[in-house]
Amino acid sequence: MIEPVFFYAALIVMMAGFLSVLRILLGPTVPDRVVGVDTLNTLVVAVMILLGAAYDRTIYIDIAIVYALLSYIGTLAIARYLQGGLT
Repeated sequence: MIEPVFFYAALIVMMAGFLSVLRILLGPTVPDRVVGVDTLNTLVVAVMILLGAAYDRTIYIDIAIVYALLSYIGTLAIARYLQGGLT
């Protein structure tokens, strides 16, 4: 059985995810939407780490590290494109 602390942590992450999706949908500018997507990616990494801790599986943590690295590279590419440096 999963401990209650993981349940409450998942609940907090879900609320933050909802707010992030609101920022993506309602963001008046493109950079606002990019920040929302980056925040959502960070929350996905947090969920993977929570799953790894809850089920005592290290594979979730390894996948979270790779996902965080790819998310960071993607955010940098989008920021460079928005700045006008990517041709």
